[in-house]
Amino acid sequence: MKEYSPVKEGKVRELYDAEDSLIMVATDRISAFDHILQNDIVDKGVVLTQMSKFWFDYTKDVVPNHMISTDVKDMPEFFQNEKFEGRSMMCKKLDMLPLECIVRGYITGSGWASYQKTGEVCGIKLPEGLQESEKLPEPIFTPSTKAEIGDHDENISYEKSIEVLEKNYPGHGEEYAKKVRDLTIAVYKKCADYALEHGIIIADTKFEFGLNEEGEIVLADEVLTPDSSRFWPLEGYEVGKSQPSYDKQFVRDWLKANPDSDYKLPQDVIDKTIAKYKEAYTLLTGKEL
Repeated sequence: MKEYSPVKEGKVRELYDAEDSLIMVATDRISAFDHILQNDIVDKGVVLTQMSKFWFDYTKDVVPNHMISTDVKDMPEFFQNEKFEGRSMMCKKLDMLPLECIVRGYITGSGWASYQKTGEVCGIKLPEGLQESEKLPEPIFTPSTKAEIGDHDENISYEKSIEVLEKNYPGHGEEYAKKVRDLTIAVYKKCADYALEHGIIIADTKFEFGLNEEGEIVLADEVLTPDSSRFWPLEGYEVGKSQPSYDKQFVRDWLKANPDSDYKLPQDVIDKTIAKYKEAYTLLTGKEL
């Protein structure tokens, strides 16, 4: 049996090169404030992979995606065991665009902080008088650069995203920037509408795109997971304050309240976190893991 080692390790994911495809494995690691925490959140990787699979299937009429299979039986023998079961996705190889494609449907987090100071979010002027957690008149596209582990992503303007893409793909910067902006908003709208019907507000999220061999833009990485999005329960949603969430905000809040934790979580925070992830998965898919 051929052995495989990760060709790339992110904060949460490991990427394996299987020659004509990639195997993307979601670990149970969790990161916050650009640090990988000392604890694993057991089953988190399974939730992330299965939720991405759900959304890739749901959005394939809007944009093609990189998913081939999440069944380890379709993968090389090395991956056909319990360690990789449920958390692995066989993907098409792509030339990944160097952007985090962030879309905000509600004003919260760093966007709210920026709006309070300047009336803008990432250079986009917003209406006066918005309250925290309020739904925006229209979703806004606020891209960022993709940072290496340990570095911070840098928020950039749409115009700057054209420059970044032009530098990497001469003659195509404006074309690709417009396409990913429009696809980001289209996918968000479709999925946010669906989620709302199932009791979840998707306040914001980020997507990543790549180019296939034909030069077509393809949705990749993870899609609308609690790691890449802010999920709020619709029940109890109230404008004018921060919202409880199904995502990592619970972990972030605990870390902020415990600055001497050395990025180690107590067991009750771990248990509550995975319960939130699984609850979001069940609400959205109608299935239990």
